[in-house]
Amino acid sequence: MAETILYVVVPCYKEEEVLPETATRLKEKLAALIASKEISAASKILFVNDGSSDRTWDIISQLHSTNPIFAGINLSRNRGHQNALLAGLMVAKDHADVSISMDADLQDDIDAIDAMLAEYRAGNDIVYAVRSKREKDTFIKRRTAMAFYKFMRLIGVEIVPNHADYRLMTRRALEGLACFKEVNLFLRGIVPMIGYKTATVTYERALRFAGQTKYPLKKMLAFAIEGITSLSIRPIRIISFIGLASFVASLILLIYFLIDYAQGNTTAGWASTIVSIWAIGGLQLLATGIIGEYIGKIYLEVKQRPRYIIQDTLIREEKNDA
Repeated sequence: MAETILYVVVPCYKEEEVLPETATRLKEKLAALIASKEISAASKILFVNDGSSDRTWDIISQLHSTNPIFAGINLSRNRGHQNALLAGLMVAKDHADVSISMDADLQDDIDAIDAMLAEYRAGNDIVYAVRSKREKDTFIKRRTAMAFYKFMRLIGVEIVPNHADYRLMTRRALEGLACFKEVNLFLRGIVPMIGYKTATVTYERALRFAGQTKYPLKKMLAFAIEGITSLSIRPIRIISFIGLASFVASLILLIYFLIDYAQGNTTAGWASTIVSIWAIGGLQLLATGIIGEYIGKIYLEVKQRPRYIIQDTLIREEKNDA
């Protein structure tokens, strides 16, 4: 396995506060793996600058100039975490035998790389790093996260619970990922569709080393909606069943009111009418919103706009000393 070239792909968006420490720790980890002949000396740490407005790209460029173990690509503008990650993985596919993706905030345990490589050597093409526990999350975040995973499985999406984007993929797996051409990306749901032999390793997620989270509540909700509507049409089917159930319920109520009227009973009906109007109106608005979400995604897909554009690339192919 000494000839295995590993690329660690790290998407970065406004990470100037944490990036130097991340680079130091990853360099030490790769140096140890290279020294023990676990990976090739041609292995690299590939930072992906996702159109940051701070000094993130300047720091990446400086790191590359001081040590060629550091590589970087600079996107032409901010395209979001999933597109930045995909850009890095597609570049790594052309250079590495195996790639590991992780965030720049040092919440992912770097030492889990050893266990992921062990699973790779055991013949797995994809290795998921899964959080062993979520005690450091707030109560609301922990509950909503678990509800999200359960709902995704309920609508037929194959997803690994408590797994973000910390995973190992072989070149063969990345070639499979490249076959998925959709613009609306939710890699946590797409990667399991690739197939091949998979494994999981567990780790304890740490608190963010520095800087602020790039996923506040608003973005987390948008990300969840993206995942749901990108991977399943079952919400539209649910709307159909709700509509059918409402129609059946209205027929039952109609029969009931006719019988009640025939028996000479009078019903004021104002409250039930208003409640019915609000309920049906709300369902119609919800249905229209869900259908509109899918139509919007179709609109984006058929335009076939590029998911990202790489402006600068910093990769030295020669072997280096970590």
